[in-house]
Amino acid sequence: MTEAARQAALDLAELRSGERAAQGQPVLDRLVALLDLERIEENIFRGVSPAQSPVRVFGGQVAGQALVAAGRTVAPERGVHSLHAYFIRPGDPSVPIVYEVDRIRDGRSFTTRRVVAVQRGKAIFALSASFHQREPGLEHAEPMPEVPGPEELPQRSQLMAEHADKLGVYATAPRPIDIRYVGEPPWVRREHGPSAARSQVWMRADGTLSDDERLHVCVLTYASDMTLLDSILVRHGAYWGFDKVVGASLDHALWFHRPFRADEWFLYDCASPSASGARGLATGRFFARDGTLIATVVQEGLLRILED
Repeated sequence: MTEAARQAALDLAELRSGERAAQGQPVLDRLVALLDLERIEENIFRGVSPAQSPVRVFGGQVAGQALVAAGRTVAPERGVHSLHAYFIRPGDPSVPIVYEVDRIRDGRSFTTRRVVAVQRGKAIFALSASFHQREPGLEHAEPMPEVPGPEELPQRSQLMAEHADKLGVYATAPRPIDIRYVGEPPWVRREHGPSAARSQVWMRADGTLSDDERLHVCVLTYASDMTLLDSILVRHGAYWGFDKVVGASLDHALWFHRPFRADEWFLYDCASPSASGARGLATGRFFARDGTLIATVVQEGLLRILED
């Protein structure tokens, strides 16, 4: 049994005992274990999901694991600078996920990999990632918005605990990422009706990570699927659990601009430029605590508001 599988079994034991999962370093260590894939063959890896997963595998998890699989076939001096992914089928958290890596190209400056995540013989997720040998060049970046610091804001888990009856597993599941809303949380904002305001949260891995740069990139990839689609729902005064919302990530793209640590605070500044045809587009920018723009994300999601 892999370390990730052992941690998943521990999660299951906690769930069955009825105890609320802890936060902090132990939970973060489980996330790191989930990202530590088992190598089956030269270009084939296997991962598992935590027992407290909802009915389908969390998109950030499969994206993070796929990026780990790609990175393990690339020279360590080349860092990932972009990824583009499609969520093809819902993943079953009770079944291991097999990641098949295709070594597309190894060039003088860039390396390209394609990864397909498979369950029961069918693809559930596909990712293309590009790795680049770092080199000097032009430099500029947009400034970070002026927002209150994270120490002044309550933890998301504390706010969610007050509405556990509506949010279900999302309120009680282990939280390896500390999230703090800038302003009112979206389930409160929905009471004021539709809003064009941005969705902004402070995030950080809830503990300490090693100095492995790729681990920090994979943890941010995991976190990037959190709260992003909220920027679409707030435009319509709706939120998961409080309204009859059915949604799923369709595709996901990330660009990494500068080095960072995922266990230090970063601001996730999100907005939605458009929604139509039951699909919404969300964009996000990640800023380090000192205002440095570290990454940009774009995602399209399926969102259906059901009638009574």
